[in-house]
Amino acid sequence: MDIFKFKKIKKFLYKSTEVLGLFIAISLLLSLIFGPETPVFGKILTNFSAVINLFGENGLLALLSLIIIFAILKK
Repeated sequence: MDIFKFKKIKKFLYKSTEVLGLFIAISLLLSLIFGPETPVFGKILTNFSAVINLFGENGLLALLSLIIIFAILKK
């Protein structure tokens, strides 16, 4: 019985992560299109760029590593 609950929890977490990832991608796209002054989505771009800048020089190294990590996780 515990295995079935674990599979349901795993499936729920996977789906919720997928939805949140899509929401972040859409938010970043909207903030790029309309600029950082957009009421709801504007701060997302500034916060995301600040997080990327924390990881490496101008965020390029961090962005490259995130792309590699996501490519490995997709397999």
